[in-house]
Amino acid sequence: MAQSSIAPTGKTSAKSTNPTKRKPTKSRSLGKRTPTAIVEALALAEKQGLLAGPRTLVVRARMPAALVRAAKRRTGIASDSKLLEAALANVALVDDYMDWLISRSGTIDPALDLDF
Repeated sequence: MAQSSIAPTGKTSAKSTNPTKRKPTKSRSLGKRTPTAIVEALALAEKQGLLAGPRTLVVRARMPAALVRAAKRRTGIASDSKLLEAALANVALVDDYMDWLISRSGTIDPALDLDF
């Protein structure tokens, strides 16, 4: 029987140079057509440490196949795990500026002189 390069702990064996070191975002296989916003969200998530550490949490969900196909086609991401990671990064790092700006509507005192 051939010996596996995976140790019982789930980490790669000594054959690997550094089994716990993560690859930089640029080298991830996201696909050729991955939109800039997705790439930037993943880069920011990595910079903030959201992608650091071991991958210990398993997330499962049933999704409509058409939704997954459309998301993969739009992003160019082939892996279900990478697609979910990109989606979660996008949600975790959403820019709330527009909502904040709209919530400020009508808050400036009408008596304030805004003439330049």
